Amino acid sequence: MGRLTTHVLDATHGCPGAGIRIDLYRLEGEQRRLLRQVASNADGRCDAPLLQGEAFAAGVYELHFHVGDYYRGRGLELPEPAFLDVVVLRVGLAEEGHYHVPLLVSPYSYSTYRGS
Repeated sequence: MGRLTTHVLDATHGCPGAGIRIDLYRLEGEQRRLLRQVASNADGRCDAPLLQGEAFAAGVYELHFHVGDYYRGRGLELPEPAFLDVVVLRVGLAEEGHYHVPLLVSPYSYSTYRGS
């Protein structure tokens, strides 16, 4: 069975990105369908996989990480509009298996990869 997990690391403060809102969408043509809204826990992870079991299906998904709100909540003064307010990662899930999508983020940059 397939599953999708994620976690967020705050490169500015050198810690997990705790309390970041993450929205998961499935793309169906040009339409986005919201599947879940969660917040990262104290370890920067979600308490459960974003997709698993019968909810997992091959397709195109977007993860929206609300990092601007996170950094504002930590007291950082960001320009308005923030350079990175919502980081959007579009990923294709082609087969069953574990897809792990880490996000390393700062107010002005991010990187991601398919983790394990």
